Amino acid sequence: MSEDAVLLDVEEEIATITLNRPEMRNAITHEVSTTLLDRLDEVEDSDARALVVTGSGGSFSAGGDVNAMSARLSGEASLAESVRRIHQETSRAIERVAKFHLPTVAKIDGVAFGAGANLALACDVQLASREASISFGFKQVGLAVDTGTSYFLPRIVGMNKAKELVFTGELLDADDAHELGLFNHVYGDDFEGEVDAFVEELAQGPTVALETSKRALVQGLEQSLDQAMTREAAHQAAVFETDDHREGATAFMEKREPDFSGE
Repeated sequence: MSEDAVLLDVEEEIATITLNRPEMRNAITHEVSTTLLDRLDEVEDSDARALVVTGSGGSFSAGGDVNAMSARLSGEASLAESVRRIHQETSRAIERVAKFHLPTVAKIDGVAFGAGANLALACDVQLASREASISFGFKQVGLAVDTGTSYFLPRIVGMNKAKELVFTGELLDADDAHELGLFNHVYGDDFEGEVDAFVEELAQGPTVALETSKRALVQGLEQSLDQAMTREAAHQAAVFETDDHREGATAFMEKREPDFSGE
């Protein structure tokens, strides 16, 4: 295939990564996983202050690679090879998105299924069109959950609902996913414009402070209140030294909107 499996565009300090295999509904193949990792490296070396992850052709991602599944069933690929690919490629790419230092947004138009659903949840915020849907339907192909479902899903919907969604494989439409907290916002006719406005606000924010807050929120899930407050104080000491803090404090006292530089 001549076109890149994953595209990257960086414009006005916003990086957009696009899964680009529409003929496969952007399934997370070997090529997509490895190229996604390369694109994340490129974003780290850019001037981006926010990251958008999306899919081309009206789908976010249909999840696992059906061709790889067929190869395993036919004996062309071993069980060890299949497990290695899931763990070292697909899961590694999704984990890299989850741990990415910048604020990340999943722009979901069409289906996010299985590993594709986990890629969406690995982002910090999920913005969906009316045509978006999401499912953790690993059962449909007789498989247990993988690529982070057991981590992401219960943290958002609670354990009981997570079990139900996995046991039934239900495909949730945009409104149902929003009601459960799987989608932060569902946008109608002006989907593109609404997403652009949301991401632009993130990219124009105090980048170091947002990165630090993101890290603190994730760490807070595993800490006591005292541990969280102690760590927050240490984080805040570092943020006090940023240009954006000085600009924010000055703007507040001068009763004007701050103009953050990301430094």
